[in-house]
Amino acid sequence: MCGITGWISYWEDHENREAPHPSLKSLIKHMTAALSRRGPDASGTWCGPYAAIGHRRLAVLDLEGGTQPMVAPAATSPLPPLSGGAAPPQHHPPEAVLTYSGEIYNHHTLRAELRSRGHRFATRSDTEVVLRAYLEWGDALTEHLEGMYAFAVWDARRERLLLVRDRLGVKPLFFAEVPGGLGFASEPKALFVHPACRPRVDARGMREAYGLVFGTGPGETLWSGVREVQPGGLAVFDRSGLSERVYWRLEARPHPDTGVAAMVDAVRSHVERAVRTQAEADVPLCTLLSGGLDSTVLTALLADELRVRKGPAARIRSYAVDFTDQVERFTGDVLRTGPDTPYAAEAAAFIGTDHHLVVLDPRELLDPVHRTAVVAARDSPIGVGDMDTSLYLLFGETARHSTVALSGEAADEVFGGYPWFRSPAARDAGTFPWLLVTGDEAAMPLHPALAATLRIGEFRADTYRSALAAVPHLDGETPAQHRRRELQHLSLTRWLRQLLHRKDRLSMAQGLEVRVPYCDHRLVEYAFNVPAALQDFDGREKSLLRAAGARRAPRSVLHRPKNHYPATHHPAYNRGLQNLARDALAAGQGRVRDLVDEGVVKACLDTPLEHLRWSHRLRLERVVDLSLWLEHHRPELAF
Repeated sequence: MCGITGWISYWEDHENREAPHPSLKSLIKHMTAALSRRGPDASGTWCGPYAAIGHRRLAVLDLEGGTQPMVAPAATSPLPPLSGGAAPPQHHPPEAVLTYSGEIYNHHTLRAELRSRGHRFATRSDTEVVLRAYLEWGDALTEHLEGMYAFAVWDARRERLLLVRDRLGVKPLFFAEVPGGLGFASEPKALFVHPACRPRVDARGMREAYGLVFGTGPGETLWSGVREVQPGGLAVFDRSGLSERVYWRLEARPHPDTGVAAMVDAVRSHVERAVRTQAEADVPLCTLLSGGLDSTVLTALLADELRVRKGPAARIRSYAVDFTDQVERFTGDVLRTGPDTPYAAEAAAFIGTDHHLVVLDPRELLDPVHRTAVVAARDSPIGVGDMDTSLYLLFGETARHSTVALSGEAADEVFGGYPWFRSPAARDAGTFPWLLVTGDEAAMPLHPALAATLRIGEFRADTYRSALAAVPHLDGETPAQHRRRELQHLSLTRWLRQLLHRKDRLSMAQGLEVRVPYCDHRLVEYAFNVPAALQDFDGREKSLLRAAGARRAPRSVLHRPKNHYPATHHPAYNRGLQNLARDALAAGQGRVRDLVDEGVVKACLDTPLEHLRWSHRLRLERVVDLSLWLEHHRPELAF
């Protein structure tokens, strides 16, 4: 996992067309440096006529041979090894230059196929497989890749840039056009290094920022002029301009299996294959074990795979997060039914992991240094407060001993684990169903004048209609089947997007690669087309996964209700949060007060600690994060 960036400029024509323009060399150096947290192990750049490519590396596979940017010489000789991130001198323009982030899980199979087609390899890295796959298949290489990835290929022969993102959008990839050129990066902060691309938020962008609570459209961002390559999409930039297309999307198909037993077997096979292929690394590997069904099944499978590879005594490390006095002070809410720690400990003992519990106190969660680091990593004012800070700190502790972690993200979207899949009110709602369960939209205390200017209600309705229009259906579906497919598609394409962004940004800010086996696209395609009546065949959420993992988890975990990511319940945190929000309203030359409903926020500030509910807290969290975002990014607000 890494950070990638680059800039293409056809306006950089000059007398010596064989050499890069001096301004590109300086630009790419600073753009690459902006992504240093994503790649602490190495930095490299490549510059040529019209193109400058940068890379920050978190070394995971082939630690010596996977240096980037990786160059395919014009000749058909093997790729020469690179050192220090610098490409060797070229007497002729290279065929292609690659900067790549992610993991290709079928790279061994592709390597064998490419060798049979005459390609020779100089490294063991999956990076070289991607580069050779482009030389063999061009843009159609997307049909052959399995994994999580975002990459850019500069085709020097055709003076053409290709940007590609994985099917579920696990890895981010942003781009921005300016006159005569285009920049791309794993995170917007690298784009803002260019003087023509500034951190600017207009009315559309502010609506998109607000829309993060219900799911903005694919490709949109809060920053003016900055877009994302869509999940399962690619973009091409050349002298004729920019073009985009989607190479993969979820499709409605008749299901190949008819009985529950066959479906359970198929799900088990898909999950086992996903974990097995994602267990490869030349660095320490671990799991994030919350004590829920999803992470427990993954951890058990990974532990078994490790024993097969390294012997019966091998033990996988597992990590969980908790808070001081959490068991004593826990109070349930709509998202949480009990503390995670007892279940995580029981699951770890059942599987036999080397389990580590990271316990955080209110001071760490309130620390402005940590909170600013989280906002800087997100590039967004919209988060979930202490849940983001605790995840960031958990990743930091995990990264002290491991470079790669497997996580259970996306199982609830794939297998229907959320409350809105069974809530009649959510199912019947004419809006994004999670809004009726989480109360998240009410936690956005927009200033009434700003809310009127942005026309938030109209924006939400338009976004929801657009999301429903993208849902595929089969002829003959009953109304219940029709709605279930909508709920699953909305969850996979809208709700999941923010979770994957959160996990990528906060993990990479700590130099940790997080893999998500439940985002395996073949598993997602299979589960998406399971008939609605069979998805909850045992009367519970995630029936298929529970049955498939029945022997992989203790009974208490198998039958535990769905629990959301934990939050602290310590009164000292609530008191400190109120103080931070009070300071945020007082600071910033009134910019925060211009954006939020001060009356709503003050009501939360005056609420006694013992009555400060989750919805109150989330409003205060958003105010604090908004203040930090304004201070750190100093965006131009144009609305």
